[in-house]
Amino acid sequence: ELDVAKELQAMVLPHTAELSSVVDLDVAAFMSPADEVGGDYYDFLPAPGGLVKIGIGDVSGHGLQSGVVMLMVQTAVRTLWLSGLRDREQFLGLVNRLLFENIQRLDSHRSMTLSLLDYRGEGQFSITGQHEEMLILRNNGKVERMDTVALGMPLALDLEIEPFLDTVELELAPGECLLLHTDGITEAENPARELYGLDRLAAIALEHRALGADAMVQAIIADVEAFMGSQVVFDDITLMVIKRR
Repeated sequence: ELDVAKELQAMVLPHTAELSSVVDLDVAAFMSPADEVGGDYYDFLPAPGGLVKIGIGDVSGHGLQSGVVMLMVQTAVRTLWLSGLRDREQFLGLVNRLLFENIQRLDSHRSMTLSLLDYRGEGQFSITGQHEEMLILRNNGKVERMDTVALGMPLALDLEIEPFLDTVELELAPGECLLLHTDGITEAENPARELYGLDRLAAIALEHRALGADAMVQAIIADVEAFMGSQVVFDDITLMVIKRR
């Protein structure tokens, strides 16, 4: 059953062709579950007219139940996007309602952080929902941190979350880069039980910012794995690099 769930989860992740379907974006992603099935979520959903819905999230815990919740969210986000719903806060509110009601049926205590990004072209992003801090690598060599705490609340804790939702705008100039991740990276531990941390993630990303998105992902993940050494992987690891061409 775990093998089937793991295979289903892998099948719904975006393919390379989808990630490369937007002409002015260079996108690459990586996910590795800590258990047979993970609770991390990411997606990349192009639509006619150049719009793209990008998602990054993390279900509390991991294992089979978290993997099932992740699949629920993936299905809900894709269905609403294909239905043509474009109001960002209504969109996330409906995803939350579905997740809340399904988790009540499961008699579970799972919740989920989730940020949804709408890309409109020309480097313009709108970001809604609470997840980890996002890293923005600017052309001047600086790294900005975008805190998403004020953009929402974890899903499935309450039936109605719209009053807590907000949206911020982000613009990337050509050559600039956006990093999305789950806490499996920043909370990765080495044998001395030290955390990898956001500062190290920012530093290694900045060091390799001249590379393409796929090479950046490979370099960052290699650094995380080297840092962990023989330490057990306690949490799912997900990373997405979005670079404007």
